[in-house]
This record gives sequence, C-alpha cells and structure tokens, in this order.
Amino acid sequence: MTSYNDAVQRYFAAWNAATPEDLKDAVAAAFTEEGTYTDPLADVSGHDGIAAAISGAHEQFPGFEFRLAGSPDGHHNIARFSWELVSKADGSAPAAGFDVITLAEDGRISSVSGFLDRLPGA
Repeated sequence: MTSYNDAVQRYFAAWNAATPEDLKDAVAAAFTEEGTYTDPLADVSGHDGIAAAISGAHEQFPGFEFRLAGSPDGHHNIARFSWELVSKADGSAPAAGFDVITLAEDGRISSVSGFLDRLPGA
C-alpha cells in the first residue's frame, strides 16, 4: 500500500500547490509526462494540460483545498480513493468525488479517471 499512498500524497500535493512554480514541480513529481486526467468536467493530458485543469479548479474555488477522505485502496498498478474539496475558512465541503489512478513503473500516475459525487448547486 505504500506505493499507492505515496502516489496519492503526490497527487494531492499537485492539486493543492500554492504557486505556479510549485504546481509545475508537483505535477511533474506526481504524473508521467504523457499522463492523462479525465473527469466529467475535464479531459486533459501532459503536464501542461493537467496543470491547467488544476489552475482552473483553484480559480473556481479560491480558498479551498482538496483533502483525502478515507484511505486509498489498490491492487496491481491501480488505486482508488475518495476526496473532498474543503473550505479553509469554514470547513464546508461543497464538492466530493473519487478517483481511480493507474501507476507507471516509476510510481508516478499515468492516468486518472475522476468521478464527481457532489457538486455545488447540484
């Protein structure tokens, strides 16, 4: 489970990066160069595409951070985990979902399939 936990920690480091430089470094640490991220709102690939999707989420939800909900579960080179988008100000969590990741041989993420369980206003 350590490799899954490590990958998920790097994933959240990317989603919660505070500056463009931190985001660039965190995406490179978490994802392979040709990595993909797909959810109902995004379908991107490569470090630049993934960083742009993350930046878009930060613009849409300033003052929020992504947090792991529960523990990652995995087998072979696949893991799944749940998350919440949480307000740093009041702890509310208007969005939640779960992601399924595929790991490359080097432990970085080669693909993410995201599912949204809760959205604001939905």
